[in-house]
Amino acid sequence: MISSPERPLVALTGATGFLGRYLVQALSAKNYRLRALVRSLPVHEQLAAHKLELIAGDLGDQAALERLTRGADTIIHLAGAIKGNDEALMRINGEGTSRLAAAWQNNAQNARLICVSSFTAREPQLSAYGASKHFAENAMLALNGNWLIVRPPAVYGPWDRETLSIFKASRWPLHPMLNGENARLSLIHVRDAADALCALGQAGPKQQIVELSDAAPAGYNWPEIVMAACRAASSTPRPVRLPPALVRLAATLNGRFARMRGKVSIFDEGKAREILHPDWTAQLQHRVPAEVWGPKITLGKGFAETASWYQKAGWL
Repeated sequence: MISSPERPLVALTGATGFLGRYLVQALSAKNYRLRALVRSLPVHEQLAAHKLELIAGDLGDQAALERLTRGADTIIHLAGAIKGNDEALMRINGEGTSRLAAAWQNNAQNARLICVSSFTAREPQLSAYGASKHFAENAMLALNGNWLIVRPPAVYGPWDRETLSIFKASRWPLHPMLNGENARLSLIHVRDAADALCALGQAGPKQQIVELSDAAPAGYNWPEIVMAACRAASSTPRPVRLPPALVRLAATLNGRFARMRGKVSIFDEGKAREILHPDWTAQLQHRVPAEVWGPKITLGKGFAETASWYQKAGWL
């Protein structure tokens, strides 16, 4: 990080989200000053013990983004939408990243900008979400300066509601597997992901794309994930593979039903195409250099901790 008379200042978007809250903890442990863009007061209990300078606004508020980035040593961009119609996703994820990058170049050209993307940016034709992340990455690739694009895989851990369904399914009589026999995906525990972002804010490549994973960069197939979840939840695995046509039909009906009610569901046609894609593993050419960061939490240990937390919290 760029030296500063005071403790280095890290500016954050998405600090109140699942990964963002763990990143705040990791950065606080290293004694950084923290400034966060927030749409409302961060009342989450994970943030209660941490001091943050708050900037009211969102990714559509250029003035707030200017205030956020002014004088920052490092900027880590986590905020984004995971569901919405095509226009909303592009406005928030794509155009919002472009606005933040403009504020960075206006106010903190010497700062390091970490843009957190997604593996889905590799396959923008699959979903509106992936297309919006691909747009955001292209906006970054066109820039000069000390920037880095970081793609996490599926992130899990205590407090996560997205992967909770995997653990809930482990209690069912049958455990659905949502993809083909050879399909694989990478996973990472949230603390490892936060530590990676913390490390990459200080060192590592620039003007590149890096992809995170746990210690199994070749990822896992669905039977391995189901087995790990069942062991963590102390249940007996009874896996059953769902036909792709059934996954697509369920997603189509769910998406249409949500739209009829004037709502947006995360499980729609685009999400089904993402689920059925055979390769969501970290690519060798995009790995983080080992001297910068390496994962510490195995799938077995991470799933066991997560299932235990869900049970104590009454979520499982």
